[in-house]
Amino acid sequence: MTRAPARQLVRLGPDDLADRLTEALHVYVSAMGYPPSTARHRRTLWLEHVRRPGWRAVGWLDAAGSLLGIAYGYAGGPGQWWYEEVRRGLATAGPEAQRWLEDYFELTELHVRPDAQGLGLGESLLRALLTDVPNARVLLSTPEYGADVPGRAWRLYRRTGFQDVLRQHRFTGDARPFAVLGRTLPLSPSS
Repeated sequence: MTRAPARQLVRLGPDDLADRLTEALHVYVSAMGYPPSTARHRRTLWLEHVRRPGWRAVGWLDAAGSLLGIAYGYAGGPGQWWYEEVRRGLATAGPEAQRWLEDYFELTELHVRPDAQGLGLGESLLRALLTDVPNARVLLSTPEYGADVPGRAWRLYRRTGFQDVLRQHRFTGDARPFAVLGRTLPLSPSS
């Protein structure tokens, strides 16, 4: 008798995400420590994202087929909310900083359930998601960690070569400071 793998990394298409949306949003809410009501607000947005150019997603499933982690993103560009927010933040940084917004893939979400963190799932999601992305660079935003020791997400991004693009940025509608991090692609096996 063949045993099912303990965990399985899978590509998710738009229909897969729609079918698993409640579960995916639970991973997001629990990983970020948000109140459960946050999922209602994100549902429509996540479904809208699957229609963006270059959208792709990956997920980790446990042996029972439950979602342990999810990552998705798409080609960023003018007219998208995140692009415009980051462009606003970079407005005074000069033309070199503005180049980050040329030909980039937006790593929109990367989350692992708290009970599955620390097992390397986040890094494998990141690497699988960015494999063969045709864009020249990848950008993401993550909450600042302040004076605390950087969390797992920050350590992952630094370990895989992400650098500061914009720090202490305030997105419209969110009082928390965020960092925008980026790196060139492709992601090498050792970075």
